[in-house]
Amino acid sequence: MTGSAAAGFSLSIALIAAIGAQNAFVLRQGLRREHVLPVVAVCAASDALLISVGIAGMGTATAEHPAVLTAVRWLGAAFLLGYAVLAARRALRPGALSPADRPPATLGATLLACLAFTYLNPHVYLDTVLLLGGVARQHPHHWVFGAGAALASVVWFTTIGAAAHRLAPVLARPAAWRVVDGAIALVMTALAAGLLLG
Repeated sequence: MTGSAAAGFSLSIALIAAIGAQNAFVLRQGLRREHVLPVVAVCAASDALLISVGIAGMGTATAEHPAVLTAVRWLGAAFLLGYAVLAARRALRPGALSPADRPPATLGATLLACLAFTYLNPHVYLDTVLLLGGVARQHPHHWVFGAGAALASVVWFTTIGAAAHRLAPVLARPAAWRVVDGAIALVMTALAAGLLLG
């Protein structure tokens, strides 16, 4: 059983550690010190839910209906491109880059954005429902595998949320925020292009 949990943890960390839309959003919230704990909780709980759905067999059913994944892919690409434009605008306007110059986002708006980054991202379905769920079903203790994978998500999002807070003094200058938002715009654009061309 321990082997299944370790396998789930390892595979999950490998999948979510790559820079992606959800990771970039959590990092930015951590840098701004805005609603970090609720954002981390939503991301980790969403991963646990989607992994459970995959283990329960939904991954196989979804794979048989590619039109659903195609629709999610196009919606996700549109959302990512929209966020890339917003990040690029922030990077081009120094006045909007200092956290003190912007009113804090409400918890509701932040959680809505977090849910969009999570559920409008086709990669999250491929990674959690199809891949992690499918691999878990090959293990004799598939729910233990799933628990290990979900724990990896908790550890990862907590780590980047907390680490971002430690970088806040370095990123207190508008020029640093320009770099962060510029990088986020590039990542979001690349992810959207990958979805549209893939």
